[in-house]
Amino acid sequence: MVAAKIAPSMLSSDFANLASEAERMMSYGADWLHMDIMDGHFVPNLTLGPPIIESLRKHTKAYLDCHLMVTNPLDYVDPLGKAGASGFTFHIEVSKDNWRELVDNIKSKGMRPGVALKPGTPIEEVFPLVEDEHPVEMVLVMTVEPGFGGQKFMPSMMDKVRVLRKKYPTLDIEVDGGLGPSTIDEAASAGANCIVAGSSVFGAPEPAQVISLLRNSVERASKSS
Repeated sequence: MVAAKIAPSMLSSDFANLASEAERMMSYGADWLHMDIMDGHFVPNLTLGPPIIESLRKHTKAYLDCHLMVTNPLDYVDPLGKAGASGFTFHIEVSKDNWRELVDNIKSKGMRPGVALKPGTPIEEVFPLVEDEHPVEMVLVMTVEPGFGGQKFMPSMMDKVRVLRKKYPTLDIEVDGGLGPSTIDEAASAGANCIVAGSSVFGAPEPAQVISLLRNSVERASKSS
């Protein structure tokens, strides 16, 4: 049984009070803090970078789950390692020629490697990275187009999750995009165990209840599988 990990997306937080927002989410029962790093090229938006991660690390011991929506992820490995990132998830679409080098570098900096794929990318493209001698340790299935928060969940992406869970029973499978109380059961039953949730948590009157609901759904699905 894979463990549930609930990761509020800090993209939906109050950036002016990032440290206190992080502390608040952890006090509500979050396992990870999901950090979206965008370069304005791979996706249109420009967001968090290594200096923000470094600043936040001074205020929290939380697992900082960094999702690199960037064209040249290799350029970020050393800065993020120094900044205190915990996980480093890069996109397969920009790493088809150097993913082995990326994974080795990520691990050498003490970070946990993961690979992400956009909705239009076939799931088969990540199989070699999971099965390699030096594998990634998580696959992130995007359930929306990367780059913007608040998008609608794409149920068709759950077919990718089901394929992954059947093929790799102990793999950490993360889903990101449109996750909340109305969509969590579908994601959990497909086999996702790492749940990124932004507006559904930060916009809730009782964020702790939402985090608990997400966790309970994953745990129920995991036990029944």
